[in-house]
Amino acid sequence: MYCCIYASGNLPILLDCARQFSPLIEMYSDMVVFDANGLEGLYGPPESLAQAVERAVGIPANIAIASNPDAVVHAARGIAGVTVIPPGKEASVLAPLPLYLLGGSEDVALSLDLWGIRTFGEFAALLAIGVAARLGDEGIHLQRLASGAGFRRLRVAKGEFAFDAEMELDSPIELLDSLCFVFQQLLDDLLGRLVRASLSTNEVRVRLALEREQDHVTTLRLPVPMTESNDLMKMLYLELSENPPPTAVLKVVIHAKPVEPRRTQHGLFAPASPEPEKLETTLARVRHFVGKENVGSPYLLNTHRADRFVMHPFLPPSIATTEPQARELRLCLRRFRPPYIVSTPAEKSPFRRVKIPQP
Repeated sequence: MYCCIYASGNLPILLDCARQFSPLIEMYSDMVVFDANGLEGLYGPPESLAQAVERAVGIPANIAIASNPDAVVHAARGIAGVTVIPPGKEASVLAPLPLYLLGGSEDVALSLDLWGIRTFGEFAALLAIGVAARLGDEGIHLQRLASGAGFRRLRVAKGEFAFDAEMELDSPIELLDSLCFVFQQLLDDLLGRLVRASLSTNEVRVRLALEREQDHVTTLRLPVPMTESNDLMKMLYLELSENPPPTAVLKVVIHAKPVEPRRTQHGLFAPASPEPEKLETTLARVRHFVGKENVGSPYLLNTHRADRFVMHPFLPPSIATTEPQARELRLCLRRFRPPYIVSTPAEKSPFRRVKIPQP
C-alpha cells in the first residue's frame, strides 16, 4: 500500500508530512509518495490513514492511496481531494483520467491521438497484441499503467534530505543566555524532523552570522548518534561558553548531519553502564573545566620515550565487546614508581643456596 500527496509548489511541506508516516519516500517536483505498508496497526483502514495524512499536511492537497506507486501518482494528479483505491479496482477508478497524465514519447502520444484515444479506460481496453505491434514496448508499458497494474518499487531518495534550521534575529543579540532560547527552538524543530525520518545525527554545526565580523562556526562531533535536544543544548552551551562569539549575533543557522540511529541490545548479564548520551554530556562539562586536551582515552605512542601518549576522544565500548570471547588479549606489564629492587640479599632470600654434606 502506498500513499501520494500532491500540492504544487509546496514540496518542503509535503516532505515534512510524509516523514511523519514513513522513512521510505519518493520525491517529485510537486508531490511525494511514501510506503504505507504496516501502518494499518497504527491508523486502521486506509480511509483512516488518508484522514490522518490530510490533517497532518495542513494545506489543500490531493491524497491518494493504492496498491502500487504508479496508481497513486496518477490518482493524485487527476482526482481532487482524497482517493482510496481498493485492491483490484485500479482500472475502474483511473479510467476517466485524461491520457496526457501518462506521459510517454511524442510519437506514442500522436498515434493515440490519431486513434481517438483520450482516457485511461479507452487505452486499457485496446488489445495488448495490437498495441505491442504498433507501439512496441513503450506502448505495452503505458497501457499497463493506464490499467493501474504497475509493479515497480519506490525510488527512495536517500541522502537528498537537508536537515537545516535557521532564524534571522530581529535585533542583534550579545548574551549567550538569550541565544539559548533561539538554539532550543531550532534544535527542537531540527531533531523532530530527524526523528520523523527515522534518522539521528552525530554531528551538529552551528553558524552564527555576526555584526561586522566573519561568521562564527561551532561544530559538535558526537561519539554516538543522538536525537535528544536537551543533551545537545547543554553541550552547545558549554562549547559556546568556552569559545563565545566576539560580537553580537544577527542570524543563527544549525545543520545536522543525518545518520542511521543507534541500535543496541543490552545483555541480560552485562553490567549496568550509563547511557552514552548522558555520559557525553558529563564529559562535555569536564572538558569545559579542565580543557579538551585533558579528557579522553590515553593511547601510547610508538616511541622509545617513556610515558609518551596522546588523548583520543572517548568512545564507550559496545555491549558486544564485553563478552569474554570478544575480548582482546594483551600482554600487561606493571611499572612501579619508584622502581622495586629485583635482587635481594642472599641471607633474606627464600631461595638461598644450601650446602649438602658429602658422605
